[in-house]
Amino acid sequence: MTNESVSGVDAGGDELDRRLVLATQQGLPLVPRPYAELASQLGCTEAVVRERLAAMLSSGAIRRIGAVPNHYAIGYTANGMTVWDIDDALVDEVGELVGALGFITHCYRRPRQLPDWPYNLFAMVHAGSREAALERVDEVAALIQTRFPGACRARDVLFSTAILKKTGIRLS
Repeated sequence: MTNESVSGVDAGGDELDRRLVLATQQGLPLVPRPYAELASQLGCTEAVVRERLAAMLSSGAIRRIGAVPNHYAIGYTANGMTVWDIDDALVDEVGELVGALGFITHCYRRPRQLPDWPYNLFAMVHAGSREAALERVDEVAALIQTRFPGACRARDVLFSTAILKKTGIRLS
C-alpha cells in the first residue's frame, strides 16, 4: 500500500483505523458480509475496510483477525497448557514443530524463571478428556524425541480449572 489516498481516505487512516478498531473490538458483525456491514457503519467502502485491516495487520497495529471459540461449548473440556524444558539452541525449531500440530492452539517461547521454573516452551492442548489430552501430550513428547533426541529435559501439564474471559486492549 502506498502513502497515496485510498478511495478518498488517507492511507495512514489514523481516524478511520481508530473507528474500525472500536467497531470490531467486540467482534465482527455476525452477518454474511461483515466487512460490508462495517463499511456501512463507518461510511466507507468494503474495499477500504479490507485494505485498512490488511494495513494494520501488516504494520503490527493489530496482530490477527480470527474466531475465538468457547472450547467447553464445542466439547473440549480438558484444556492443558503443556510446559517444556527444551534446549535453548533448539527451542525455536521445536516450537515450530509443536505449533504446527492441529491440536495445539497456542505455542510460544517464554523465559525460564530459574531455579523454580525451568520451562521455556508453552503449548496449549485441547481435548475431550484429561486422558485424551495426556495422550496428545505423549504424542508431542514422542515427536520431539524423534526429531530432536535429548532436546526435552522435562515437561508438565497445567490443566484449566475455570474459563477466563479473554479480551484484548479496549479503546474508548
